[in-house]
Amino acid sequence: MIKVKICGITNSADAQVSVKAGCDALGFIFYKKSPRYISPGEACTIIKKIPSRIIKIGVFVNNKEDYIKRIAKLCRLDMLQFHGNESARFCASFRDYKIIKTFRIKDKSSLKNILKYKLFAYLFDTYVKSKIGGTGKVFNWKLVRHIKGLTRPVFLSGGLNAENVNRAVAVVSPEWVDASSSLEASPGKKDHKKVKQFIKVAKKLKS
Repeated sequence: MIKVKICGITNSADAQVSVKAGCDALGFIFYKKSPRYISPGEACTIIKKIPSRIIKIGVFVNNKEDYIKRIAKLCRLDMLQFHGNESARFCASFRDYKIIKTFRIKDKSSLKNILKYKLFAYLFDTYVKSKIGGTGKVFNWKLVRHIKGLTRPVFLSGGLNAENVNRAVAVVSPEWVDASSSLEASPGKKDHKKVKQFIKVAKKLKS
């Protein structure tokens, strides 16, 4: 069964709706330039109210190692997602954590260094020059369908919603689907109806 991550959580109401709807993980963005940024303190408050079965993922963009580890410990994060230009060597320095590395897909050239990274999982998102993430746009899923040597779990992101997730999973066969801005009523605020519908549809799919 496909697992679902709802990312860009900024408030307790959105977190609780996602959990009750059946998500497997919640993502908290610690990138201050994002409209979905949440402070470590606010994230900790929300996380304390979330069942232990829900995976808590911290999203970081080009931060220093000590800063990331400090927040990971403070918020008791289960996984760390690196969404910037982090090197394979940098990712490997987090031996005590499960690391997800985001690769923003533009064309075939976006795939050339992926296998240099030894990770818990790979996340494929849409490349938009002016945005690090949260684009709400899809990419050409066929580009990542047959990456040779990819043995770790795949998170698929980029403009996923209840209407297109079935087709996306059919093309890519990811272990996880990940949605954020495509489920919003406004930047940083989820549309609860869209969240519920997305999770409902995704949970019926198989990778």
